[in-house]
Amino acid sequence: MKRKIYNKLLNWKETQQGQTAILVDGARRVGKSYIVEEFARKEYKSYILIDFSNEDKQLKMLFEEHLSNLDTFFHMLSILKDVKLYPRESVIVFDEVQQYPPARAAIKHLVKDGRFDYIETGSLVSINRNVKNIVIPSEEERIDMHPMDFEEFLWAMGNDGLMDYIRDCFSAHTPMGEALHRKAMELFRQYMIVGGMPQAVEIYAQTKDFDKVDRIKRNILNIYRADISKYAAGNEQKVTRVFDTIPSQLQRHEKRFRVSDLEKGARTRTYANAFFWLQESRVINTCFAATEPNVGLNLSRDDAKRKIYMADTGLLIAMAFDEKDIQQGQLYKKLMFDKLEINRGMLVENIVAQMLRTAGNRLYFYSNASHNKDDKMEIDFLVRKPSVTSRHNISPIEVKSSARYTLTSLDKYRHKYSEYLATPYVIHSKDYIEKDGITYIPLYMTPLL
Repeated sequence: MKRKIYNKLLNWKETQQGQTAILVDGARRVGKSYIVEEFARKEYKSYILIDFSNEDKQLKMLFEEHLSNLDTFFHMLSILKDVKLYPRESVIVFDEVQQYPPARAAIKHLVKDGRFDYIETGSLVSINRNVKNIVIPSEEERIDMHPMDFEEFLWAMGNDGLMDYIRDCFSAHTPMGEALHRKAMELFRQYMIVGGMPQAVEIYAQTKDFDKVDRIKRNILNIYRADISKYAAGNEQKVTRVFDTIPSQLQRHEKRFRVSDLEKGARTRTYANAFFWLQESRVINTCFAATEPNVGLNLSRDDAKRKIYMADTGLLIAMAFDEKDIQQGQLYKKLMFDKLEINRGMLVENIVAQMLRTAGNRLYFYSNASHNKDDKMEIDFLVRKPSVTSRHNISPIEVKSSARYTLTSLDKYRHKYSEYLATPYVIHSKDYIEKDGITYIPLYMTPLL
């Protein structure tokens, strides 16, 4: 399973030369352990993998008793793991490092020694929880790992060239053409339905069996629910309530998360810890309201208004259709061929949020519920262009799931904030086109924004 994060690890190895350790952070089951071990195996002469979720006491005692003498520490570690270590040619992997905080605290001492490289993996919510009585090493870099993006999905499906052509068309401002657009949309629908969790993608690539894919996704959701019970200390009920209502909240035309739906008299501040926990666990993507399209969208962020998306759309589908009598394979096939009467806007907007976030964008939207019809509008997403100028920095994005649609809000927004705006985009199921100052792009071009 080819992943883009591999190149980020390679860049870290080549530029840092052992001056820092790197922590790969991400949700459970996004493939952290797999890609890190693959990297260690291919890029080093030898490696030692320490999985703190099941290591015995003898190994953990090394950190407790021998860190003051690293010669002894490395000698005993090499014997216990039956692996020879080579200075500047070996890497030591601390997998699930949150399970044993003393190992993370030791990073400072180990990096200063300089003999070997160090890679850590973990889930942020449990990493942040297990820091009592340890000093967080300043020598630790962090990189986020997300579910597989559309290009990684294409690679898994054996298609290495399509995204390059999509990228070329986007750069050249030209349509894909009917045949290739149809092919790209077919593969994109598969990606949206299967999702980006590596285990689900792998089984789909091998079997094309939606029932097997669904079983894997439900197992992952069960792991997430178990994590809530285990780690969301004191907030289990609130976190579970937010998590379980995500599909119904997104199903509404107005997708802004309504805390009042969770329980009578609920307020945003009473659920602040629950929102934070889910965000830190990387299970969700949060989209905040921005009151105006300032170059620094965070400057106008309104924390009281937010939209919550699942970090993986495939998991959202498994959550949305969880009745035991539904034949999941048939349901997935109907979704695939657009033969199911559902609100597709929920799925399409979620996958756009997922792709924008994976591409490195923070998520913002604009909403004005004014009684003045000229001011009442909602824009699905706001994205800042990479280069910063004195004006025209923010691109408003409207997401359309059906073939027929209007652009009332986008037209109002362009009129009201014309001096702030870069290229306005409409993301839809049709091919690339530019018309009346708006760029219309197919869904599969979203990662290029």
